[in-house]
Amino acid sequence: MQNINHFVHAYKIAPWRIQRQWIGNALLVVVGFAMVAALYLYVTARAAIAGREIQDLTASTRASQQASADLQTRFAALTSTSVMEERALALGFEPIQPGMMEYIVVAGYMPPQPVILSNGPQPGLRAPSIPPEYNQSLLDWMDEQIHSPYARGGLQ
Repeated sequence: MQNINHFVHAYKIAPWRIQRQWIGNALLVVVGFAMVAALYLYVTARAAIAGREIQDLTASTRASQQASADLQTRFAALTSTSVMEERALALGFEPIQPGMMEYIVVAGYMPPQPVILSNGPQPGLRAPSIPPEYNQSLLDWMDEQIHSPYARGGLQ
């Protein structure tokens, strides 16, 4: 009890201690709110920066796609039949007549064989065979057991 009286007497003599505690607690709350606000601002800023980078990359992708489409259009125009014919005539080429063609036979040349993409049998390949025991269902096996002469006791 004496100890409690001592604390009460000490606070009555120096009221600035209570004020210091209230100020300390208030500053602690303010610092806590400031830390939460700083964390919120940091996360928001990082999200805004990431969003801006995504927008920049999207714009860059669109520009690249547009440039690619432009180049494809120019290539198609340059390789059209009429433009190619004009360029060939300007370079001194002439249209060929059927009687002017000559075929050259090259000894040992083997034309490339087409790739067969069908599921049909190919030479050298065999489909794996499954033993008949694994092709029989349980009902088929039971039917066979019932109708076999051994099951009726006829043959032993």
